[in-house]
Amino acid sequence: MNHLDVYDIANGYAQGYFLMAGEDGKLGWYSSKERTLIPLDERFHIPKSLRRALNSGRFEVRIDGDFAGTVAGCAAREETWISDELKDIYFKLNEVGLAHSFETWHEGKLAGGILGIVLGGAFIGESMFFRVPEASKVAMVRLVEHLQAKNFTLYDAQLMNPHLERFGAYNIKSKQYQKLLDQALQQDVLFAD
Repeated sequence: MNHLDVYDIANGYAQGYFLMAGEDGKLGWYSSKERTLIPLDERFHIPKSLRRALNSGRFEVRIDGDFAGTVAGCAAREETWISDELKDIYFKLNEVGLAHSFETWHEGKLAGGILGIVLGGAFIGESMFFRVPEASKVAMVRLVEHLQAKNFTLYDAQLMNPHLERFGAYNIKSKQYQKLLDQALQQDVLFAD
């Protein structure tokens, strides 16, 4: 994979693929028959149990405040698809403004966050993590608010899980996903100012 430059990587994501390290640690391009989207409209659901954490003011939100820490947090799980090679790719994408971390901070420390690739009006969520309870959930809500304010039209979470389902995430077929992605790629929006 070393021969790929950031534009090759961006092009792969623009065609509906995503990078993952397999069980053997080798990096490869993957796709799936269905993609999970987080709604950026009234279908987005904030669980009642989360409202207290959102309104408490306990969490501060930052963009790229600790990109390396967010990548490390996302990769620090027993089974991870984020290899050292993929970490390096994320850092290169961040340097050119194509990868970002959307973070929650608590008491001056990184508490949780979401790592994603930004192409046009699409945010492609790669992974998320938390060190403080509710931190990644608060990051999810604040990220959706941020994407809405910036006029993004697509938040791709890639694969469904019960955590995402609670927020109103839904699956679409890959053909429909590519159509929405193509539309989002035409947008001229900024993720971070």
